[in-house]
Amino acid sequence: MTMGDESPVSSLVLPVLIRPVLSQLEKRDVSASQTLRAALSKAETVHPGFAYDLVLGIMRRGDLNVNMNESILRLQGAASESDAIEYRLSRSEDAFQELNRKSASLKKILSRIPDEITDRKTFLETIKEIASAIKKLLDAVNEISGFIPGPNNKQVLEQRKREFVKFSKRFSNTLKDYFKEGQANAVFVSALFLIHQTNMIMATVKNKCE
Repeated sequence: MTMGDESPVSSLVLPVLIRPVLSQLEKRDVSASQTLRAALSKAETVHPGFAYDLVLGIMRRGDLNVNMNESILRLQGAASESDAIEYRLSRSEDAFQELNRKSASLKKILSRIPDEITDRKTFLETIKEIASAIKKLLDAVNEISGFIPGPNNKQVLEQRKREFVKFSKRFSNTLKDYFKEGQANAVFVSALFLIHQTNMIMATVKNKCE
């Protein structure tokens, strides 16, 4: 088992770190960028966590001391829709576009945590924003339910929603521990799990409806 199997970071390295770099490359060499994008996407599909292990290997080779959890969480805020295309709904109905907006909003707020966690007053306000964004996302998921065809598919989405709620509660408990013990990295990891669960909801809706 690789480290990529054990961390929510493993699913985020490709859309949040590598694809934005390839988007920059595309401005200079479209063909090279598209070739690399296709190859890395295929490798990630066949071997989930490949991109994470690749980056981790480079960091170890260079003896770089970087907190991947903090870095990927911070970079999430700059990720574009095209870089995370597998988590973006293309249907034009209001319910689907609203879910896109609420998903993006929650991830954007969570990405601010590394910059704000050391400022207690600001961080407490951010926590309130996160709680509100979680509720709005769940409301948007409920609106989508009517578009999901078949009872089995609806059950799959409900299971995804339950997982999301479980990790939301885990995030809340991690915050309580943070204010007692001051372990910021645990908060980063919990926030990444919440982003991952948000992406899983989006991927499930995309799979069942598009």
